[in-house]
Amino acid sequence: MHATQDVKSDVKTIAPAPADLIARARALTSTLAARALKAEQDRRVPAETIADMQAAGLFRVFQPKRWGGYEMDPATYFEIQLALAEGCMSTGWVYGVVGLHPWLMGLFDDRAAQEVWGTDDATLICSSLMPTGTAVSTPGGFRLSGRWKFSSGSEHCGWAYLGGTPAEDGKPGDRSIFLVPRSAYEIEDTWRVSGLKATGSHDIVVKDAFVPDYRRLRWIDNFNCVGPGQAVNTSVLYRWIFGQIFFRGVSTPALGALQGMLDAFLRYGSVRVARGARAVDDPSVQLVVAEVMTAIDEMKTILFRNLDNLRSFAERGECPPLRERMAYKFHSALVGERCSVLAARLFKAAGGAGLYTDLPFGRILADITAGRQHISNQFESIGRSYGAALFGSEELKDLML
Repeated sequence: MHATQDVKSDVKTIAPAPADLIARARALTSTLAARALKAEQDRRVPAETIADMQAAGLFRVFQPKRWGGYEMDPATYFEIQLALAEGCMSTGWVYGVVGLHPWLMGLFDDRAAQEVWGTDDATLICSSLMPTGTAVSTPGGFRLSGRWKFSSGSEHCGWAYLGGTPAEDGKPGDRSIFLVPRSAYEIEDTWRVSGLKATGSHDIVVKDAFVPDYRRLRWIDNFNCVGPGQAVNTSVLYRWIFGQIFFRGVSTPALGALQGMLDAFLRYGSVRVARGARAVDDPSVQLVVAEVMTAIDEMKTILFRNLDNLRSFAERGECPPLRERMAYKFHSALVGERCSVLAARLFKAAGGAGLYTDLPFGRILADITAGRQHISNQFESIGRSYGAALFGSEELKDLML
């Protein structure tokens, strides 16, 4: 252990009870809904929202205790994300990405954690994990350059995880994640989109930055549930599979947003009169709200059942079998598709009044549709891989499992 690592090692973090932390998130739901339109217009989650989430301790759920975190179970994390997304899907999305990153830091060499949190353990980390960067091996580390798209919440963060496949000894090396400080990259304002406008998912540009070896994490290690940080971060939490948490982080916001849309629709429909008839008496409206409520219940049930199963593997120090991982990834990807279809039905049922921005239906539909576009929510290709596995194929094509 390096001498600097002793700074936080004896700190005893007093964490709130998981139920209390979830309640804090639920207390923010209506506030986020009230801020959602302005956030969309500004194309970023408001600074006051990030401050509220920091004050509530929400970004510490996955953070190692030795760095001021709570080391809580992923089920708590997703309950919080659902609550945030019910108010504002963009906020839930940013939390699903940025809020996950303290967990990933728990797998990095602890020297990296010291650099990020040594002077401020509230520092946030953004990411763009597609291997689009150029990393060249050099003594002590790598020279990293490139452009990365879709870095959600980047304006609020002091560091970034960036993906790349390094060239080592003239040959392609292992796909990796590189940790880079804000001083080494630029954020380019490119996020002008039709949905999830408030996520501020801008481009990150790096021009020949040096990244030391200890700020590099290999994907294959994530796949195998190992990482150098486990030497000091010994909680079962850091034996979970990164991919299984990551892709749920970008599908669960749609589930929370659909619940928020349904709640708003029930309030709206209780007073709406169309062509002289009350919406609450319309059989087609009654059917769609029943179907949406039931679908939300089904998707949440699968989410938390899968988390229970993954927890059991982590507690035993085992990695789940490949076919089970593929099934869980398909369950996650299917959330985006189902939510987008159901949100469209609710939007249609709202009638012409649903077009106006003083009601949230159009914004939520656009947000859910945008979330559906993420590579981890492409249920067709993911489903084909799972279907092939059901026929006996064990070919590994995806390290994000």
